[in-house]
Amino acid sequence: MQNKTNTLINACKRGNQKAQMQIYDSYCDAMYNVACRYLNNKEDSKDAMQEAFLKAFLNIDKYKSTSTFGAWLKRIVINHCIDALKKQQFQAESLETENLQIVDDTNWQFDMSITKKQIENAIETLPEKYRLVITLYLIEGYDHEEISEILDIAIKTSRTQLRRAKQKLQDLLKTQYNEARY
Repeated sequence: MQNKTNTLINACKRGNQKAQMQIYDSYCDAMYNVACRYLNNKEDSKDAMQEAFLKAFLNIDKYKSTSTFGAWLKRIVINHCIDALKKQQFQAESLETENLQIVDDTNWQFDMSITKKQIENAIETLPEKYRLVITLYLIEGYDHEEISEILDIAIKTSRTQLRRAKQKLQDLLKTQYNEARY
């Protein structure tokens, strides 16, 4: 599979539109799902995904095989979604805060009866600044250094926003599903 992808990528670098369509067909569903995690509107998600593909094809010469093409493309989609959110001015509050305190939250957990879909639905209701950080961390698997780069915030702010997002999420799930323990 990776060999076929590399062949298609090389063809894309030469401007082969058929190869671009094959790459698009291979990755569009996954990248659409990524966009949906950030943008609450399906049409906005579709637009963001398509614009990210366009940007990827225009900059495909910058792709280095040190990471998978899917990971490189996913990063473009996420960055495009975040840019779209900023343009729409969904972030009313600044992501930077004063006097941040980092708390060890390694004991954070959910009751096993809560489904992944219930958690994802609850995440969607969080304020934007929390939703971005918790999605990047928990769902996408980025670390705080990467999150700080993507969102252009301090690492300390990423940790604090994640801690606050987790607390809000726990409180929300506890209220919604009458959970007594976490």
